[in-house]
Amino acid sequence: MKTTHDWRDKMRVELSDWQLWWGRALVVALAGVAGLTVVGFTWLSERAFALFEDVRGQVWWSALLWTPLCTAAIVWLTRRFAPGAAGSGIPQVMAALDPALAPEQRGLFVSLRLSVAKIALTASGLLAGLSLGREGPSVQIAAGIMLQARRWLPKRSSVTVHGLLVAGGAAGIAAAFNTPLAGVMFAIEELARAPEQRSSGLIIAAIVLGGVVAISVHGNATYFGVVHTGDIGIALLLPGVVVALCTGLAGGLFSRLLILSLTGQGSNGLSRLRARHPVLFGAMCGLCVAVIGLVTAGTTFGSGYGPTRGMVEGIATMPMMYAFFKFVATWLSAWSGVPGGIFAPSLAIGAALGNDVALAFYGAQVPALIALGMVGFLAAATQAPLTAFIIVMEMVDGHSMVLSLMACALVASMVSRVISLPLYSTLAQMQLARAGLAPIAGLKE
Repeated sequence: MKTTHDWRDKMRVELSDWQLWWGRALVVALAGVAGLTVVGFTWLSERAFALFEDVRGQVWWSALLWTPLCTAAIVWLTRRFAPGAAGSGIPQVMAALDPALAPEQRGLFVSLRLSVAKIALTASGLLAGLSLGREGPSVQIAAGIMLQARRWLPKRSSVTVHGLLVAGGAAGIAAAFNTPLAGVMFAIEELARAPEQRSSGLIIAAIVLGGVVAISVHGNATYFGVVHTGDIGIALLLPGVVVALCTGLAGGLFSRLLILSLTGQGSNGLSRLRARHPVLFGAMCGLCVAVIGLVTAGTTFGSGYGPTRGMVEGIATMPMMYAFFKFVATWLSAWSGVPGGIFAPSLAIGAALGNDVALAFYGAQVPALIALGMVGFLAAATQAPLTAFIIVMEMVDGHSMVLSLMACALVASMVSRVISLPLYSTLAQMQLARAGLAPIAGLKE
């Protein structure tokens, strides 16, 4: 009887504490707002790139002028008004989660103002035709919205700033990919280094709600289509191993190049030019991206959704050099200093690598190898194999490839770790240097 009485007392206290329920309702409401914002950001980004494609379709050489000019303008605006919006957005959220960061410095990395700037500047990058994604920016955008809850949370609330940032950032991934489970895994794998037991259920609910909001708008479908793999047998073993090793090497090199480029390590002339004349350097990167885009008949422009969907659904094939050109275009777009992510371009590069391996093996298991290439390169570039696995698993028709995808992600990530430091945590240290907490020299191996 005493146990029953205690249970009733706890339930009475739980239901009568209006501050507790106000905090929960506030977090859930802002998670919904964050999800809707990412949906709107997705729409704006798609319209921006569609406008670029319309102009390029009418005047084929317009990118040679438009892309470098827009890139220079975006770099100037970013550095002048919103330096915290530069880059992917994931390193900024990770930096904001650092316990050594003073509360008054958190606005350097995550805020509502930076969320608005991130939306405008990333969409402008796609309007310029640059090879970048919107998924990483969605993390910073949603985190900035969720962080606003701290203004109205009751003092006795169990939800901390750390929890709000984790929930917002992961909700951004969930909404961007239409995959709530990927958002939860991203929170565990990349953001929540020290998860909070008291509010973990509420945080997970907020993450899932962000993804559900996106699903309610876009429907229960993937942005990259569905991979119809058919029967999977022993014949996939050798080409699958080749894909895992190739994507691990390529993704590790990609991560290493981004770290060296964005941190300015080394004393080469391009790094000095970028430091002294960032707007001019951005224009040069934009011109190179435009030239690559024209050489590849426009397939390397933008995030890569179109070519990737074509390969995934089996209605298009890319030339052998597409993976290389998309790799270079994405690297240059990130190096230019324009706000933008690498998730979608990484999936495009991986799909092309998987397609190339399939062609090398006389067209065997093409859909399956494309799926393995996507998960392998994304896992290697981000060194977040479980998140990459879940994102690609959502695209696969059936469960026959679950173990293959997981194995490829883990192998590619391990290969990448031999070549490169973890991309996002290393760039987060660079962000913390702006707050005087981590010297750039400490980023060197």
